[in-house]
Parts: sequence; structure tokens; C-alpha cells
Amino acid sequence: MLLAFGRRVRELRQEQGFSQESFADKCGVHRTFMGTIERGESNLSFQNIVKVAETLGVSLSVLFTDLESAVRKRGGAAPAVSPKKRGSRERQ
Repeated sequence: MLLAFGRRVRELRQEQGFSQESFADKCGVHRTFMGTIERGESNLSFQNIVKVAETLGVSLSVLFTDLESAVRKRGGAAPAVSPKKRGSRERQ
């Protein structure tokens, strides 16, 4: 998922003509950190995800568009989170 997110950030950044360094500056992070984001090596805080979206001028939903399908296409399915079943514990 991190790699798909990083590729999405790179795609949107390049579409808008930002260099990695200028984009990192506008986001308030170091260029090397932006590189780790785009390579899928960093797990961003929500605060940094919001900064990226705001700098790109896109909503969070646009930023995350098609990430799950991109992960599935590459064979690294997103982890499924199953809700707890009601009444799964027997009452004593």
C-alpha cells in the first residue's frame, strides 16, 4: 500500500510540474523524506498526508483514488480488516 501511495504522490506531483525538491519544500518536509515517501519506504502520519494533499490542491479522496486496486494488480493485496462478530464470545 505504501508503494502505491508513493507512486500516486509522484504521479500527481509530476502532473503539476513540481520537482521533488520544490514539492518537499512546499509540504514542509526534507527532500530525502519526500523520496522515501515516493519509494514507499515511509509510513506517513495523517498530518503529513493532509499536507501532501493540500500542497497538491486535491482532496484526500482524490489522493487515495484507486490505491487499493493498484495494490491488488501488483499482487500485494491490501490487508483485510474484518469486523468483530457480535456475540462471538459465549457468556458465562
